[in-house]
Amino acid sequence: MFIDEQHLDWSDLRLVLAIARGGTLSAAASTLGTSHPTVHRQVGRIEKRLGVRLFDRSRRGHALTPAAEEIVAVALRVEQEVEVLERRLVGRDERPAGLIRLATVDSLLSGPLTPLLASFRRQYPDIVLEVASGRAMSDLSRREADVALRAGGVPPPHLVGRKLAHIAVAIYRARRQARRPVGDLAQQDWVMPDDSLSHLASVRWLEARQLHRRAVLRADSLLILAQAARNSMGLAILPCYLADPDPLLVRVGSPIGDLAGDLWLLTHKELTKTARIRAFMDSMYDAVLAIRPLFEGKSGVIQARTS
Repeated sequence: MFIDEQHLDWSDLRLVLAIARGGTLSAAASTLGTSHPTVHRQVGRIEKRLGVRLFDRSRRGHALTPAAEEIVAVALRVEQEVEVLERRLVGRDERPAGLIRLATVDSLLSGPLTPLLASFRRQYPDIVLEVASGRAMSDLSRREADVALRAGGVPPPHLVGRKLAHIAVAIYRARRQARRPVGDLAQQDWVMPDDSLSHLASVRWLEARQLHRRAVLRADSLLILAQAARNSMGLAILPCYLADPDPLLVRVGSPIGDLAGDLWLLTHKELTKTARIRAFMDSMYDAVLAIRPLFEGKSGVIQARTS
């Protein structure tokens, strides 16, 4: 069945696309910032106007009919064109002012990043920062964020940016236990990431050495692991930029080379034309360069005895 686009406006397309992505009316309502009854009424009006059924309803959600699949295909094309237009218009900014949406992770925000952001705001008071943690790999091409600050390897080709620093990672324990030798790591209790952070290299490192069998706590945040280590619950693998400045933690041994990564500041290539994005990228590069030894584990720390 061919769907005539002239009978549908952008709000209709967005509605059907949101239901297709979310699988339910409730999920679509949350995405669109409206209510379940409103979405239900809108779907009914579209179906009545077109004379077709768009979804097969069941307890598991809303499955797309062939008509809805055609609408979704059109909606995706329109969405892409709108995003390209937005980036093109945003790129015409000449003054460093407006909103920057930054996606990063909580360990950076609780570590060295927030003071850097505060310094940036003092330098550029006309720029407003909207910061979201836990989404450092947000899809920048869909404008979920303007800039992402994240650790990892080489970024995907559709993003551009700078490698700011090398990130060192090491084992840490509570400072109040530092006078006692650690001994065999396999005989120690550990706190480690849960399955939501299974992509971290530290998880694979622990599992390869069977140390995960000694885990007494698993968590979805490095901040929780740091807090657990402070309270002597077990050893934790943490980035040096987060743990070295902590007066309640002490490093066990040297940084683990196999777990090192890089800190990247990324954006979409078209957004680099905007004044505020250029200002932010340049400012963060200079600011991180000044404290690079902290990221690379060279800031000077007292280590616990390992044997």
